[in-house]
Amino acid sequence: MTHEFDRTFDVVASLHHMPDLEAALSRLADLTAPGGVLAVVGVARTSLPKDVLVHLAGAVQHRWMARKYEFWEHTAPTVWPPHDHVTVRRTAERVLPGAQWKQLLLWRYALIWHKPI
Repeated sequence: MTHEFDRTFDVVASLHHMPDLEAALSRLADLTAPGGVLAVVGVARTSLPKDVLVHLAGAVQHRWMARKYEFWEHTAPTVWPPHDHVTVRRTAERVLPGAQWKQLLLWRYALIWHKPI
């Protein structure tokens, strides 16, 4: 979050490894080159009743994948519990105007933001 780069990037990040959601999105937006794309795939917990059906499908998919591929432990620090979908979406709308939101299976979401030139 504080490393000084001498350039900007097209950025892909996973926000459940960053505790301060607004600061993380702001930092990633700053690092995105004008005309570049910020793509975020993150984990968020259920926040609306309609999310339960999507997450139920994700739970079934997770069980199948865990049996097929076994459990993999990563070493990256994780914010747990993760942010909820409503908070992530509202924060993204405020920090990244025009960002596209898509809810995915396995408790994940995708944010795509095109930085103005």
